[in-house]
Amino acid sequence: MKRVSVTPRHKWQEAVEQLGFGFHSTEVPYWNESAYYSFTMNEVQAIEEATAELWQLCLGAVQHIIDNQLYHLLGIPPEWIPYIEKTWNEEHPAIYGRFDLAYTNGQIKLLEFNADTPTSLYEAGIVQWFWLQDFDKSKDQFNSIHEKLIATWQYLQPYLHANAPLHFTCVKQSLEDLTNTEYLRDCAIQAGINTSLIYIDDIGWHETEACFKDMDNETIKNLFKLYPWEWLTKDYFGKNILTAANETLWIEPAWKMLLSNKAILPILWQLYPNHPYLLPAYFDAHSLTHYVQKPLLSREGANVTIVNNHTTVASTSGEYGAEGYVYQQYVPLSQEDNHSPVIGSWVIGQVPAGIGIRESDTPITNNTSRFVPHLIE
Repeated sequence: MKRVSVTPRHKWQEAVEQLGFGFHSTEVPYWNESAYYSFTMNEVQAIEEATAELWQLCLGAVQHIIDNQLYHLLGIPPEWIPYIEKTWNEEHPAIYGRFDLAYTNGQIKLLEFNADTPTSLYEAGIVQWFWLQDFDKSKDQFNSIHEKLIATWQYLQPYLHANAPLHFTCVKQSLEDLTNTEYLRDCAIQAGINTSLIYIDDIGWHETEACFKDMDNETIKNLFKLYPWEWLTKDYFGKNILTAANETLWIEPAWKMLLSNKAILPILWQLYPNHPYLLPAYFDAHSLTHYVQKPLLSREGANVTIVNNHTTVASTSGEYGAEGYVYQQYVPLSQEDNHSPVIGSWVIGQVPAGIGIRESDTPITNNTSRFVPHLIE
């Protein structure tokens, strides 16, 4: 893997906006095509193999948590446990997830798993692909995200409640969330599914019928949500899920709560000690001397601290941490021209589907990281 500096396309902003990519810049460009990452086919195959293996490890960890009733380690509210187990035992379908990987000196290590509400899907599946067509269409990418999303929606269609649309929802205030949600919805439409968009702020609850309603007062029976389960479990509104008469099918399903929680990292390490793709991780600092302290439920690198020999060497602020922390052995990210890349490796329909790369100028990847395209040499 190497970082290659290049000249951005002329009027690249217009090019990405024509694709519907409206959040390409904030104070600085989030989309950065002044460079790309180059991979060999052997490196891509290694990432693909690691992603497939990590997904299987995670499924084993879900069963382990359920079998041993380890919900307290994740801070799961007790009233939600029967529902989580129901969605797992009935095999409620999941569509996607993103493993964040460090790739340093040929070693692939899991940093964390964005299993419930991962974003950067649109830029990985669409925007970087069109960049490649303009840059060098003779090259390829590790990128079958779009095709696998359509195929997975086709596969999942029989799981949906019949004669009812699949609603898609996210918060109103986030253009990024809306873009990712609409992209997933477009793939579902291409798969032949009848869909409808509703902001989560506009979903209603009918007390008498004990069901969720859309703006047309139609019952919501199938719902994809780009909205975290841990927020739903705390929202007064979300608790209606447990008493809904029509048992709305939620995607991602509630069992994904067990994988989107960073408590999964020490659980994985306990289950599969010394696994080559895992880093030592615990619920306390244990014997670690150089480690990363992460809140169980933080997002975009918030409230993360890097400690070396009892000295804090980097940290971020935020609103998380009350739920508890995990402690993971520190692994230095590959340094490419003073940039620290994290590989987001997508699993879609339970198989590896492609990668997107975000890079930072600091050791902690946060909400100012930049998305950089890639290609295979």
